Amino acid sequence: MNRKMVFYTCGRMLLLEAVLLTLPLLTAIFYRESCFLSILAGVAAALLCGGIIMLLSKPKEGDVTAIYSREGFIITALTWVLYSAIGALPFVISGEIPSYIDAFFETVSGFTTTGASILTDVESMSKGLLMWRSFTHWVGGMGILVMVLAVTPMSNDRSMHIMRAEMPGPVVGKLVPKAKQTAKILYIMYFILTLLEIILLLIGGMSLFEAMIYSFGTAGTGGFGCYADSMGGFSPYLQWVVTVFMFIFGINFNLYYLLLIKRFKAVFSSEELWTYAGIVFISTAAIAVNIRPLYGTASEAIRHSAFQVMSIVSTSGFATTDFNLWNGFSKAILVILMIIGACAGSTAGGLKVSRVIMLFKSVKCELKRMLHPRSVSAVRFEGKPLDRQTISGVAFYFAIYVAIIFAVFLAISWEPFDFETKFTSVLACFNNVGPGLGAVGPAGSFAGYSWITKLVLSFSMLLGRLEIYPMLFMLSPSVWRRQM
Repeated sequence: MNRKMVFYTCGRMLLLEAVLLTLPLLTAIFYRESCFLSILAGVAAALLCGGIIMLLSKPKEGDVTAIYSREGFIITALTWVLYSAIGALPFVISGEIPSYIDAFFETVSGFTTTGASILTDVESMSKGLLMWRSFTHWVGGMGILVMVLAVTPMSNDRSMHIMRAEMPGPVVGKLVPKAKQTAKILYIMYFILTLLEIILLLIGGMSLFEAMIYSFGTAGTGGFGCYADSMGGFSPYLQWVVTVFMFIFGINFNLYYLLLIKRFKAVFSSEELWTYAGIVFISTAAIAVNIRPLYGTASEAIRHSAFQVMSIVSTSGFATTDFNLWNGFSKAILVILMIIGACAGSTAGGLKVSRVIMLFKSVKCELKRMLHPRSVSAVRFEGKPLDRQTISGVAFYFAIYVAIIFAVFLAISWEPFDFETKFTSVLACFNNVGPGLGAVGPAGSFAGYSWITKLVLSFSMLLGRLEIYPMLFMLSPSVWRRQM
């Protein structure tokens, strides 16, 4: 383990967090809010901690500075924990979230694009801290370290190990030969799509502040807003714009790059894309029919159904209505969508559509092999046969995924809430969805949980966003031992 390089890189990441805090700082200054001092204190803390870490761990001449997979996993996990720990300070110092545990939960929820909140009165918060709260979604959506690769001179191609540790999905590859160029391309596309949504929301009557808040939440598929009713108070036009962009940000960003280089056949033959679209269409139609009696017109039922399906499957967590009031069939569909999530390589959470496809095809192939032992059949995905390592890797990930859900559920089972609330709390946090059902539904919050449970759920949010392995490796003593 190259510990010096691990800590030195984490120090550099903290310096970038100080830069990121300038957007909410400028927002607070523009609106003449006193919270700018709290945000400034956060900037100072990030600079101080980052500077000290870099000073104490700077590699000497001749030291090995390469980053391999082990270092990539540890850097990723440590950076996300440090960003959340420092990012929580402005909320606490300002007094708007007095408890550090609550502020840490809210910040982890922001960076992991979960959108689960302990706040019960969002409107009372200052605009500067609301901007920081939602901006964490945008930063965490594409990835903190992917941003660093895009904007800093970290050009060592070993940095691909960092991208693989942070980007969601079973496989992460380069769009172009250099990892740095891949990161730049991803962030340029991410920025352009976010800017396009801001413009469309402005056309619909939102203020620039509101448009930025909801675009950051949509782009990062996070769900933090600036009103207690989320998107419920906005016009149908604005709700449809957000619905469309939740779908867009749930698509694998590699496909947008293929569109740019005019490889249209590869895009429109994507098995994952069509499966994702099919899941959305069928779920929307089924729920719309089921909830039709609850709304005045069919178009209203379709709008609410499409919005909530996209919100849950993309793990955005916005709401236009209280889906807690829907019947069991519709809520069951939403719970299933929480687990599936959207496409690999998107900003969404969940198991990912690609893994679901691979799991189903693997089961089908295994059943066929049991019936016909002498037959030779391969699992194919996106037109290519999958090797045994990829198949076993997906199966192993699913096994750990299920085990962690049960473990976290057991860890919070002592809380005085009903089964529905506790189980969907775990699913919502681990899959980075945000709202669950029951007391943690769109009209509720996570404020009623104890500080212990909030820490457990914070850890599960980090596990889900980083797809388990980096966080587990960070806690493993054997990974930290120096190589002989």
